[in-house]
Order: sequence, then C-alpha cells, then structure tokens
Amino acid sequence: MKKDVHPDYHTITVAMTDGATFETRSTWGAEGDTLTLDIDPKSHPAWTGGAGRLVDTGGQVAKFNKRFGGFGLKS
Repeated sequence: MKKDVHPDYHTITVAMTDGATFETRSTWGAEGDTLTLDIDPKSHPAWTGGAGRLVDTGGQVAKFNKRFGGFGLKS
C-alpha cells in the first residue's frame, strides 16, 4: 500500500442546533475542531414533519407553474 495517500483521520466535536455536542472521528478540519451544524435531524422539516417553506430563487416556481399550470386532473 502507498504511504501518505489517506487523509488525516482524527477526533472532532459536532455541535447540533440545540446546543448538544458529541465527539466523532472525521477527516474534516483538524484535531479538536468543532463542526457547527446549521441544519440537523432535530430541526430539519424532513425529519420533524414540520411545514417547509418553498424558497423561489429566480422565479423558478413561477416559471414551472406557467409552463405546466394547465396540466391537471379534470373534474
């Protein structure tokens, strides 16, 4: 096996959005660094079941609705 081809694998601290922390091993950062999460399973709507809001950047939703708005189930 070749030497020095694998990244440094070390211990870091992960800080969740509610302030809880845990230690894990990772190749991210340096030994002892803290990775602060912006979104995690405790706060993300996909896991909490909360209503997500749709962010329309550049009018993509309006463009989609204009293009495909006529398609639908006829009653």
